[in-house]
Amino acid sequence: MHSDDFFASGDVLAKVARVFAQSDVDGVYGDLQYVSATATDRVIRHWQSGDYCASKLGRGWMPPHPTLYLRRGVFDRWGLYDTSYRIAADYDAMLRWLAHGKITLAYIPEVLVKMRIGGESNRSVGRIVSKSLEDYRALRSNRVGGIGTLIRKNTSKISHFRLRERRSQ
Repeated sequence: MHSDDFFASGDVLAKVARVFAQSDVDGVYGDLQYVSATATDRVIRHWQSGDYCASKLGRGWMPPHPTLYLRRGVFDRWGLYDTSYRIAADYDAMLRWLAHGKITLAYIPEVLVKMRIGGESNRSVGRIVSKSLEDYRALRSNRVGGIGTLIRKNTSKISHFRLRERRSQ
């Protein structure tokens, strides 16, 4: 979790622990909300993850990394973050764990984490371009896809905003 992110409720970790205790999955994830940096009750973007399926990776799908909790064995077996990625180390690692490690995930269909907008990867157009270049490098190095996957990854985010608008009506 990033320094200014926070749990959506006080029982998030208990829910995650329960899933780990009741199954042998490698990881657990859920939904994410981006909220205003100054008014955290104001939802800007709602990322409803949905169930994991390996074929979704090539279509740009990824669980929201602040909601992803993994067993230590995943790191021991498939490695930590590659710090040559200045912005997209989390994306590269998740691609590696999912595509090469073929780790198993369980989905909790509710908001687990709220993230304040204005983070490092999207604070300027230049940072967005840099992140996209690193995302493309991660896709290619993990043999998950190329430019089409990157385009689908980025355009899929548009629906996160529409979901929020529909829910508030």
